[in-house]
Amino acid sequence: MTVARRAPSVVLPLAALVVAVGVWWALTVALAIPPFLLPSPAAVVARLAGNPDLYLTNAVATLRKVLVGGAAGITAGFTLALVVWAVPVLERAVYPYLVALRVLPKIAVAPIFLIYFGVGFDTAVVFVALIVFFPIVVGTAAGLDRTPDSHLDLLQSVDAGAVQTFLAVRLPHALPDVFAGVKQSVTLAVVGAVVAEWILANDGLGSLILAASENVQVDVMLAALTVLLAIGLCLYGGVALCYRRVAWQ
Repeated sequence: MTVARRAPSVVLPLAALVVAVGVWWALTVALAIPPFLLPSPAAVVARLAGNPDLYLTNAVATLRKVLVGGAAGITAGFTLALVVWAVPVLERAVYPYLVALRVLPKIAVAPIFLIYFGVGFDTAVVFVALIVFFPIVVGTAAGLDRTPDSHLDLLQSVDAGAVQTFLAVRLPHALPDVFAGVKQSVTLAVVGAVVAEWILANDGLGSLILAASENVQVDVMLAALTVLLAIGLCLYGGVALCYRRVAWQ
């Protein structure tokens, strides 16, 4: 029964993808669109198959930035969320700056990073960490405040300590919000890595897309975007799978 219920969640998105690719292919044929404007799906696949090492090498470079920067940002965000939750006065002092950090266009900060830190992997990682930082702070802090009072009263009645209360009740109830923040963070990490590779690094799929745009190689750009899409979906799916494993209802 469970498999039957999950099947549509897999089949329907795949069917939509097939339809979208079919429409794309039909448009390129019916309208005779020049390949330099919109190559066919076959041309994009041919690019991927013709030089897989190029896309694999750049994908690994981008994935490294995503994983390292994302892990650093998520860890820092989760830690700060715990601190501001535990010290309410600190939350009131820090939260306005977190909001300012959220609304600040991150791409506007990239040139400053370039001046102070130069071009390289470390700079790109710091930039990615900055982008993924805010969602995990907000999600974790909000989740820790969602614990029902009845649960807290029950633990107080048995003289449970602060650490025991946190691990037994507060953290489990916060998991949906924490993982919602992580899902946002991993998708933003991919975006941040690409932006960083445009400005702060010389390798990765972002740099490949930029070079292809300068040479009007739309098929190369779409091939790189396809790989980026696969990376983003895999990361998002991995987080969703982890949540199913650890969350309780």
